[in-house]
Amino acid sequence: MPACEADYTKFAERNAELFAVSVDSVPTNKAFAESLKVTKYAILSDFHPKGEVSKKYGVYLEDKGISARATVVVGKDGRVKWCKVNELPAQRRNDEIVKACE
Repeated sequence: MPACEADYTKFAERNAELFAVSVDSVPTNKAFAESLKVTKYAILSDFHPKGEVSKKYGVYLEDKGISARATVVVGKDGRVKWCKVNELPAQRRNDEIVKACE
């Protein structure tokens, strides 16, 4: 998340709107964002009903009660253009995401 914060301008230059989605509650997401100093984009809560959005994208891990670490690029038409699921603790590669936003 700090890497996306650092590369925020690259996303903005491509008219991409950046946000994160977590199955945690709003207060938990707020505290998490503050701890990482994430201020340029929002962390949205998929808390109630738990994981509803994550399930629609096929990334909810029912047995763990969390969503996978997935990055999804949605086009202006509302369709998924690109998706990648990263195994923990692997980090996202922003260069791949930026390219998908072009």
